[in-house]
Amino acid sequence: MRLVFPTDENMGYLSKRGAHFGKAKFYTVITLENGQIEDVEVYENPGHSGGACGNAVANILSLKPDALIVGGIGGAPAKGFAQAGLDLYFDRVSPTVKDSIELFLEGKLEKSEGEGTCSAH
Repeated sequence: MRLVFPTDENMGYLSKRGAHFGKAKFYTVITLENGQIEDVEVYENPGHSGGACGNAVANILSLKPDALIVGGIGGAPAKGFAQAGLDLYFDRVSPTVKDSIELFLEGKLEKSEGEGTCSAH
């Protein structure tokens, strides 16, 4: 399973999570196998200025994730991920990717039904 986390630094699973997926500096991709971290990849966020939130959705989908875990996201991109069939989870408490993975594996993250958390989008 491939999980994508918006992050503000390039430190693998020890990275601090970004508060909002579109403004994060990096996307940290964690591959899990049998509940264990098998691989860690980090990609620079190419941004989404030219195509608004549609580009941000395409940027994430190009990483071929099974789920995206965010602290915050606008309604338009949340709806875009729902339409694309990507599972979106909210984690507003974990400071690092590692902590968020633990909550995900414990089934303690709220799953989006296509709604966002930010009113500015």
